[in-house]
Amino acid sequence: MPEHHDILIVGAGLSGVGAACRLSEHLPGKSYAILEARQSIGGTWDLFRYPGVRSDSDMFTLGYPFRPWDGSRAIVDGPAIRDYIRQTAAHYGVKDKIRFGHRVVRAEWNTDEARWTVVVERTDTGETMKMTCSFLHWCSGYYRYDEGFTPHWEGTERFRGEIVHPQHWPEDLDYQGKRVVVIGSGATAVTLVPAMAGDAAHVTMLQRSPTYVVSLPGEDPFVKRIARYLPQRLVWRLARLKAIALTSFSYQLSRRRPAVLKAILRRGLERELPAGYDIDTHFKPRYDPWDQRLCVVPDGDLFDAIRRSAASVVTGNIETFTEEGIRLQSGEEIEAEVVVTATGLNVQMLGGAQLIVDGKEVFFSDTVAYKGMMFSGVPNMALSIGYTNASWTLKCDLICEYVCRLIAHMDQHGYDFCVPRRPGESDELQPLLDFSSGYVLRALDRLPKQGSHAPWRLNQNYFKDIRLFRRAPLEDQGMSFHRAVKRVTVSADELGSDETRLAAA
Repeated sequence: MPEHHDILIVGAGLSGVGAACRLSEHLPGKSYAILEARQSIGGTWDLFRYPGVRSDSDMFTLGYPFRPWDGSRAIVDGPAIRDYIRQTAAHYGVKDKIRFGHRVVRAEWNTDEARWTVVVERTDTGETMKMTCSFLHWCSGYYRYDEGFTPHWEGTERFRGEIVHPQHWPEDLDYQGKRVVVIGSGATAVTLVPAMAGDAAHVTMLQRSPTYVVSLPGEDPFVKRIARYLPQRLVWRLARLKAIALTSFSYQLSRRRPAVLKAILRRGLERELPAGYDIDTHFKPRYDPWDQRLCVVPDGDLFDAIRRSAASVVTGNIETFTEEGIRLQSGEEIEAEVVVTATGLNVQMLGGAQLIVDGKEVFFSDTVAYKGMMFSGVPNMALSIGYTNASWTLKCDLICEYVCRLIAHMDQHGYDFCVPRRPGESDELQPLLDFSSGYVLRALDRLPKQGSHAPWRLNQNYFKDIRLFRRAPLEDQGMSFHRAVKRVTVSADELGSDETRLAAA
């Protein structure tokens, strides 16, 4: 018989480990396992190994509220985040629940039995196996992990240097004393340029169009000051509240008074860049702030590299690669020995797994999101998706708490499953992610929709979501609850271990 658990979590990254910790805290009697396709904990923060990889959110909000970040640095590097996730997993006993090398390829729901059957591929042997669960929680993000996005450019085959994508960074890449071109203008590009500038002969950030870039202190001065007088737990709470409030204020200002926020960002650039620098060409985007995510540079490291002439920014469209570098449509040629294509990621829902409900395949583009985490017509399944305008963990942790609350509610009232409903036919549907970043625009035809009002409207507001996820009634117009036609009795052989058996009992 397939091994059965009350809950299966897919993904052992930041949100997957967080979900497991929340389950242990709120539903200690439930059995669960974590299915992780890779061989290590950390997800994104274990996968990406390019120079300087770091968070673009402060650790007071990117970290878990149940295990506060205890450092004074707000913006930290990837290895520090990876270690934090691993230490959290060890501290809460989550590591023993992870099945490494288990890639989910298909999940099939049976309404009569109120059960998911999950088909798993072992990445080490290639064999497939089945597991079952009552509730399925996807914490695998929405990026494709095995392949980044790279546009087609003419002439790449005749370029004599190396072309690499940050998602697949070669450990032996030698750029010491070489001319490097980083193509892109997003978070990865602004991270790579200053990190490589110290060793390369020169680094050029080649962008098609500018992005909003803001300098923030890597070590929060507010935290340093209050840490002298207050207990650590209170320091963390105040630092977290400050970070949430500032991000929320910035976003709301961008929606209501974009010109004001543009002026504030402009003044910051004028302070950081050399006198007379052409800000309009290289750092004045065509869109309003927060139409795409703002890029954070800790301690102004990108601007420092520009001031030292270790790095430069070129704005223009690529015509072709040449033997010695890249020629732009303007006719300008940029010499390069290494080209890094920091051109973004590909969106892939559920890691590419097939989703089937009662024999019919589910296409996300046909569904409507419920509270931004469940989907119409798909029972007992949640997907952790973070904010686009704030820390990923803020939203994911609310989702984890809600899943625990939802399962406890079904247990209390004798329900076996719940199914989100679609809004009424008169409700105007919109794309789930109202964001103009390339990775979103390229995937609009594959993403779920959202409605015009709660509970189908996706909030990009943590304070509103606190009310929605923690306090709003679980039984509302968007959710229906049911009992199974056939109650399935779980045998001892189906449970994964003596520990799980005792927990289920």
